[in-house]
Amino acid sequence: MTDWIKYKLDEVAIDIAMGPFGSNLKADNFISSGVPVIRGGNLNYGGFEDKNFVFVSEKKALSLKRSLAYPDDLVFTHRGTIGQVGIIPHNKHPYYLVSQSQMRLTVEKSLLLPIYLYYWFKSATGQYELLKNSAQVGVPSIASPTKSLKEIDITLPPLTTQTAIAEILSSLDDKIELNNQINRELEALAQALFKQWFVDFEFPDAEGVPYQSSGGEMVESALGEIPLGWRVGTLSEFIKITGGGTPKRSNEEYWNGNIPWFSIQDAPNESQIIVVDTLEKISELGLNNSSTKLLQKGTTIITARGTVGKLAFVGEPMAMNQSCYGINGIGPYFNYFILKEAVTKLRQNTHGAVFDTITTSTFATIRIAYPGNNLALKFDGLVKEKFEYIEANVKENISLTTLRDTLLPKLISGEVQVSEL
Repeated sequence: MTDWIKYKLDEVAIDIAMGPFGSNLKADNFISSGVPVIRGGNLNYGGFEDKNFVFVSEKKALSLKRSLAYPDDLVFTHRGTIGQVGIIPHNKHPYYLVSQSQMRLTVEKSLLLPIYLYYWFKSATGQYELLKNSAQVGVPSIASPTKSLKEIDITLPPLTTQTAIAEILSSLDDKIELNNQINRELEALAQALFKQWFVDFEFPDAEGVPYQSSGGEMVESALGEIPLGWRVGTLSEFIKITGGGTPKRSNEEYWNGNIPWFSIQDAPNESQIIVVDTLEKISELGLNNSSTKLLQKGTTIITARGTVGKLAFVGEPMAMNQSCYGINGIGPYFNYFILKEAVTKLRQNTHGAVFDTITTSTFATIRIAYPGNNLALKFDGLVKEKFEYIEANVKENISLTTLRDTLLPKLISGEVQVSEL
């Protein structure tokens, strides 16, 4: 490590700038297309989310040019959910506008590779340096954010070593993202089949041809025309609902066991298969001395309080807290997609003085057309392989994430040399 050199971040940065102040960027500046505005939802602990933007006009963006971020710039949150860092991608938008709660850093590429700095800030060392001047009173914030950023100490290897380290780490991230993309596509295929069969009524009839378009008999119902033999009922008639609970925190014997315990904080933004990963664990004593129940693989968890209607498909037996329900039906995959179809209406029918809440009675407000067990199980048989592939990718991503997070601090500290890998 004799060729590693210590710098102040300001020495290897071309520019560090804040987002626009207060009234310089207001909600009435937002339009449907134009220059994307990076807000809190576009940064998370996984990096930069290049979607779900609001936009401002080109003229407005250029009037705030000190707050523009270009490809390879790093963006940080300095107020709110602090500690987040993202790197602006290539081949998306020519530039972005950072919001009032963020700051932007442009590096001197002759000394520092932007992607290396991104990974450095993802490490425990980088997070400590980023947050050491933070205040947690009221809204979390970093004091004197640009000054704090400029004064960070960073020890850098030569550019060739930075490149090699970044390639190792980004190759793992690329594989994780590829698996996520495959999983989204596999689920979309399964959902398209569900819609074809159970929304458009084009399931294969006895002759193997699409039912409705080939003249299959339709009958009137409370939901309009449905295939002959189907029946309309409430969602609660066709599912089994299991409540959750939390073992007493004061009893240490109830915790740190081997049973994964899902809480509302673990709910993914996009529905997905949940396996152990980083879930908290409870013990057998905790399970037996609380209202929580063991959910079997194939159960669908739905969040029922606060941010309601997030779905997770249980990949292995686990328990959950009281802010969720475990839902089982005739077939696990049919059950999962029935709930995905019903989520919008469930959210509309929530109630609660403080938090939006789904209760067991909310499921009785949703009416569905039920095809019968045979067709539901036939659908499950067809999509089972897709879900098994999704599960395998989820488990591989856990291994890849563990490997990346193990290598990251060792590589950027020089404890592990690139040549050793």
